[in-house]
Amino acid sequence: MTDRPAWHALLAPLPPDAIPTRQPVVPPESLARPEGAAIAGWRQLVVHLSDPYDGSRTVLVVVDASGIPISANDGVFFRIPGKPLQLRHESIGGRFETDGTFRGTRWLSVGDDPGDDEQADLQSTPSAPTPDEIAALRALVDEMLRRNASRS
Repeated sequence: MTDRPAWHALLAPLPPDAIPTRQPVVPPESLARPEGAAIAGWRQLVVHLSDPYDGSRTVLVVVDASGIPISANDGVFFRIPGKPLQLRHESIGGRFETDGTFRGTRWLSVGDDPGDDEQADLQSTPSAPTPDEIAALRALVDEMLRRNASRS
């Protein structure tokens, strides 16, 4: 296995230069419809990181119009050298409730890389995130909010 950057692990700290992009959760034409009023002002903060040899990581936080986080996800994708080449995707995501609890799932998906023109058949296993994983996700959310505020 190659040495991956420190950020290329589920719930790992973000690199210092990773600044979230901020965008609406839906396109403007969706907000123009009457049902769009329910999510007016909601934004998503996203950090995409990639390593050309090993895979990628995406951290996503959705905030409501007042800036309160309502959902988050951290996901990493790895290519693991070997015969055959293995693919591994790990993620934790879900929603934050108003009472402070987190309702989410941890996913682990693994399988062989079939090659360029075929879709991978990954075996996916869900589990409940641990209290430590939820705390680490909340810390990532706080960091994403801090970095977003510092660029405003």
